[in-house]
Amino acid sequence: MNLLIFRHKFTLFMATSKLYQERIKALKKEYERLRKGKESLLKLLDEAELSESVYNSNAIENSTLTLPETEKILLEMEVTRKVSLREVFEAKNLARVMEYLTSKDTQNLDNEFILLLHKMLLGNINDEFAGRFRKAGEYVRVGTYIAPPPEFIEQYMKDLLIHFQTDSDAYFLDKIVDFHLQFEHIHPFCDGNGRIGRVLMNFQLRQIGFPPLIIRNKEKQAYYKALRAYDGRKNEKPMGKILALALLESLHKRVAYLKGTKIISLSEFAKKKREKLPTLNNAAKRQTIPAFREKGVWKTGSGF
Repeated sequence: MNLLIFRHKFTLFMATSKLYQERIKALKKEYERLRKGKESLLKLLDEAELSESVYNSNAIENSTLTLPETEKILLEMEVTRKVSLREVFEAKNLARVMEYLTSKDTQNLDNEFILLLHKMLLGNINDEFAGRFRKAGEYVRVGTYIAPPPEFIEQYMKDLLIHFQTDSDAYFLDKIVDFHLQFEHIHPFCDGNGRIGRVLMNFQLRQIGFPPLIIRNKEKQAYYKALRAYDGRKNEKPMGKILALALLESLHKRVAYLKGTKIISLSEFAKKKREKLPTLNNAAKRQTIPAFREKGVWKTGSGF
């Protein structure tokens, strides 16, 4: 069965609500206005965020490394406890892939490029699987979901890429949500599907001028539930909400820094403004206030 025919028959196309679309549009306009002449600041923000991005993506895949341990590994510092060599390479390799992609905004997204990223990700971890799709006899299961047979993967991936590149009418985030869900549904690799899928969504965002987002380990259960919602009912809306909120948070963070205002914790802000912290935390989670997380702590610009 052609994967695209299957998708067109069952997929809910509007993954991102109109409300989120309007908020993203307004915030992106402000981001574009403020970023002029400040590319060096944006680069510093990306670099400072690297360890968080690596930690969260690996933690979603059950890595036992903490954020401080991930930071130390990326800085070539000694970790106090004994950690597995695999987890060290998982952190270093994923950081390498993320850094590599920051300079590839004009790169055409095709199977060859995706396989290169996968080879970088699994190098020194599992060289037998690195840089290739699943082959005959290699089946994978995620929970109760069994991914398509390996003999169909290459064509499914080609169909997916063609659809993403030629569907010019869909809202940009709906396209990225759809691609991510389809990619994880195909599960083209024996290992590394989730991490490659998440770096690809940020690559797609960068290509159209958006900052990267972070799907955090704290939202792991909601993220897996959204994947199951697609595998079971072809419902893209749960993943659409997760990505929309993450993108709003990323934009809020960069706008706050670009404005040059003092960055303070939300708890400090609550004390100064005599606001209830639980109320502010809930608003931050809904992204109805300009709040963002750094190392798991909710923060905002003091001028908000």
